[in-house]
Amino acid sequence: MCGIAGFLTKNYEQLTTNDLVAMGNAISHRGPDAHGEYLDNTVGLCHRRLSILDLSEAGNQPMFSDDENVVIVFNGEIYNFLELRQELQQDGVSFRSGTDTEVIIKLYEKYGVDCLDKLNGMFAFALWDKKRNKLFIARDRLGKKPLYYYQEEPTSGQNNANQRFEKFAFGSEIKAILALPDIKKEIRLDAVHDFFAYQYIPDPKSIFKHIHKLPPAHYMVIEQGEITIEKYWELSFARQSELDEKQNVSILQDLITQTTKRRMISDVPLGAFLSGGVDSSGVVATMSTLSDKPIKTCTIAFDNKKYNEAEFARSVAEQYGTEHHEFLVHQNVADSIEHIVSFFDEPFADPSLIPTFFVSELARKEVTVAIAGDGGDEVFAGYEKYASDHIENQLRNKFPHWIRKTIFPSLATGFGMVNIDLCKRAKSLLTSVSVSPQMGFYITNSFITDETWNKLATNDVKEQLGNYHPSSFTLEKYNEADGPDHLSKILYTDMKTYLAGGILVKVDRMSMANSLEVRAPILDREVIEFAATLPSDLKFKNKEKKYILKEAFKPYLNDDILYRKKMGFSVPLAHWFRVEIRDIAQRYLIDEVSGLGTVFDLQQVSQVWNEHQNEQRDHSALLWSMLMFEMWWQRYMV
Repeated sequence: MCGIAGFLTKNYEQLTTNDLVAMGNAISHRGPDAHGEYLDNTVGLCHRRLSILDLSEAGNQPMFSDDENVVIVFNGEIYNFLELRQELQQDGVSFRSGTDTEVIIKLYEKYGVDCLDKLNGMFAFALWDKKRNKLFIARDRLGKKPLYYYQEEPTSGQNNANQRFEKFAFGSEIKAILALPDIKKEIRLDAVHDFFAYQYIPDPKSIFKHIHKLPPAHYMVIEQGEITIEKYWELSFARQSELDEKQNVSILQDLITQTTKRRMISDVPLGAFLSGGVDSSGVVATMSTLSDKPIKTCTIAFDNKKYNEAEFARSVAEQYGTEHHEFLVHQNVADSIEHIVSFFDEPFADPSLIPTFFVSELARKEVTVAIAGDGGDEVFAGYEKYASDHIENQLRNKFPHWIRKTIFPSLATGFGMVNIDLCKRAKSLLTSVSVSPQMGFYITNSFITDETWNKLATNDVKEQLGNYHPSSFTLEKYNEADGPDHLSKILYTDMKTYLAGGILVKVDRMSMANSLEVRAPILDREVIEFAATLPSDLKFKNKEKKYILKEAFKPYLNDDILYRKKMGFSVPLAHWFRVEIRDIAQRYLIDEVSGLGTVFDLQQVSQVWNEHQNEQRDHSALLWSMLMFEMWWQRYMV
């Protein structure tokens, strides 16, 4: 796991190796063990290394091919590199190191850009082909590893389009790009609206007009002054398994065992995150069966029992005799929040970033690699929202369309006048049921209503946005899905939106802030491709969420772990705003506010703040998004 960055020297002729060092220094937390730079008349590349495999200097980057015509900087892990290495050796290919980086070089020399079809892992890399004068940049299938690029002229973000550019640079994080001189920092208003709707900014956008994300499962080729972006992989739900339940459970058990075993290959200390939920507990149980030594496990605890899963994590740790470590999140929040948030270069508002940082910090004291249970909910339908969505669709089927379209919105308005949680939930339900299933899925899972946005946003902002609406992102992904039913389509949508833009961003930034590599067996290519073939009623069966994954983990976990109510990596946000972080939040949102004033009416912001402090309403999710935006603004825009 590492950090990469670079630029094309066209129009950057004044830049030197020192500028590459500055880019690398900006992301040094991603790779504190070694650094390297490469600069010629066309391209500059830099690398910051977190040593995991082949700890010798032979693993340092930039890495060259034998004839030095290919240069690569690589961030990530290729989990099938040993198999690929063996295949290449059988064809007479020799190796100078024990790294997966060198395997990528050899694959590229043999297959060109089609080498991506061979790779199973999490990665972002930039490869400079001197002979062809071609820069080849790629990102893994799900977007576990980040890749941003700067293009002087705004792009449409569309695939298969050749794009001319004036200046070009890239990096694992935006801060690496901002280390270069003369980088334009114009804000995208549609990205701001997206942020308040999703709590993150979906690819290929970033908060800046001229900085973009290379989407997951895409590669970029820059040749003869043109940029071409192509998709190289797609997840399909079209082919459904004809095997019976028992056979599918057996296959899933074998796959998770194999993918976990692959992720336990490391030349540095390795452990696991253990929340006490189904996914992380199942992964820890699997690791324990594969290891002859106790697994190091780490968990986060809260004072508030409603949010505390530590007792369940302890239970699993005791069952498998792990070397268990716990951290209590309480007084540390106010003292640490500014430091933690600084690792996000654009607004990001999933509150679980706080415990994710702390569990990563705790884990790094013991290990360099942590294995996690990420992906189980998105791949196997584990969230409560899937059950809610099922209820909504049952209601849609019971009422004629004209009733849902004409009467339900009026009823929703009536419920919205009463500030009681039950009435607010009724309003959300009626609003969602009144529209299409895909639009209802967006409404149920967005963090700001149109009513609230229109109340907060200034007239100038609304005028500039015109008819733009954040739902277009969700609807686009839903319509791309080829699944046979609604659940498969929203699972596809979540993997392309929430997983890629939210969960994986949070885990990457918070783990790499602590120079910790995190690996997720459930998000292995083979697991998700197999899961896509499973009928939906094996994922959500008789109102049981994540049914088949629980069946796969049954031999390893007790029922009180498998079937207890899901808590998630939540935090007591409403209480925090009234107690732990009240002072710092008031400073950013009321006393010294600046960035929010470019988007929202500050009188309305003050009203939201006062209503929450007086316990008239729970505005914690909205206030958190505002706080994250303002903290970002004051760090990057002032």
